[in-house]
Amino acid sequence: MVDQSTVERLKDLACEARKNILRLCHKGATHIGGDLSMADMMTVLYQYGMKYDPKRPDWEERDRFILSKGHGAGCLYVTLAMAGYFSMDEVLAKYREPGSPFGEHPSSEVPGVEISTGSLGHGLSVSVGLALAARLDGRGNRVFTLMGDGETQEGSVWEAAMAAAHYELGNLVAFVDRNRISLDGETEKLLRLEPYAEKWRAFGWNVVVIDGHDIEQIVAVFDNLPPVDSKKPTVVIGKTVKGKGVASMENDVNWHAGSIDADFLARSCAELDEARRRERGE
Repeated sequence: MVDQSTVERLKDLACEARKNILRLCHKGATHIGGDLSMADMMTVLYQYGMKYDPKRPDWEERDRFILSKGHGAGCLYVTLAMAGYFSMDEVLAKYREPGSPFGEHPSSEVPGVEISTGSLGHGLSVSVGLALAARLDGRGNRVFTLMGDGETQEGSVWEAAMAAAHYELGNLVAFVDRNRISLDGETEKLLRLEPYAEKWRAFGWNVVVIDGHDIEQIVAVFDNLPPVDSKKPTVVIGKTVKGKGVASMENDVNWHAGSIDADFLARSCAELDEARRRERGE
């Protein structure tokens, strides 16, 4: 079991990530609701679970990460900056500027970004290809991807899920940001996904369902992953809240995307800091 000091460190980093996401949203419009809902899983992924070297982005033995929900680029940029690929100041200065690689969707020109993404439903297919290539090359790295739950309403996702199970890709780990709200509203009203975990099991996957905001549960996912050479891919269904951490944004489809002013930024960062202080018992 991971020590409590590591858990507290990760909680502090997740809080800082959310504040940086809000700063980016003040610089220019982002898909803020989904950025905030995925922040805890992304923090643990890069600050605890994944193997990489920011000084050598092309290191052959690195774990690969594909952001399938490319509109979550704001959270990805913040995560990569906090992991040491570049500075947060650089992201804030260049975000959405003409000619900048830091756009609303990630570009492979950004250090640490494996592939430009944003056409939803494709990330799992790309990840299957990367995982199969690693297996054929005899490499021991894992491939991680993070999807939005809305995009898993697309058929290409389930074709990829079938292929991953067929080729016994135990080195593939898919996270789903299950915040239950997409651009057009609640996923269960638009096109019902439930029973969601059972669908993945039926496709031959190892399924883990967690609270996607509980740092200890997310850490436990990485501590208990099957061996890289196992025969079942793993999907982690993170039950999350769109806009998590900012009360006025939570579960509000209107905050799928947008920008914020300086006053909103200050109030929201103060809200996050206060919540973290209460959590620490201060």
